[in-house]
Amino acid sequence: MQKGDTIYASLALAQNAGTTMFADMEAPRFLVGQLLLAMPGMGDPRFERAAIAMCVHDDEGAFGLIVSHVFAGLTVRDLMEQIGVDPGATSEAIPVYAGGPVEPQRGFVLHSLDYDRRGTISVAGRWGMTASLDILKDIASGNGPAKWHAVLGYTGWAAGQLDDEMTRHGWLAAPGDPALVFAAPYAERWGLAYAALGVAYERLSPIAGRA
Repeated sequence: MQKGDTIYASLALAQNAGTTMFADMEAPRFLVGQLLLAMPGMGDPRFERAAIAMCVHDDEGAFGLIVSHVFAGLTVRDLMEQIGVDPGATSEAIPVYAGGPVEPQRGFVLHSLDYDRRGTISVAGRWGMTASLDILKDIASGNGPAKWHAVLGYTGWAAGQLDDEMTRHGWLAAPGDPALVFAAPYAERWGLAYAALGVAYERLSPIAGRA
């Protein structure tokens, strides 16, 4: 990773793309506001036991943030220091989430809906997403959202790609429960989301597929 605004350089692009990439965000469409769960044996190790908080899914494509994977050895305090944000009293134990394989140096914060600033997007009334350096400054100063995850990278699909993948072995949709997304231990979210569906994931057939 690089210092300064490099990691968050493309955040402004995410905000400026609001009329396209994040169009119609307030009205849930397709899998917006739901969890997308990788199925056992899907055939892509990058998404092993992945639970993805879906933030966009429309005719132009889909976008989500993995909330079950973190970067080993990287904390939010480390990230703040590397990009020049005074971490204040930010705990050294808070991990940075690995949101997906696309643009791993692009930053986002997935958070509870008590925080709403310029650039904040409400996702189906279940969680918010802010792509701005300001939210990290607010978090460090104690003025951020009550619940949040700092995320680098995202998972994305081109127009129609996710719709096609949903017809084959690979993904399962689950309700987007904010309590699960923000309160459950990250390593347990994938299994707990299956349990909430009444599905015993260990009994699922590991038929190979692709993501």
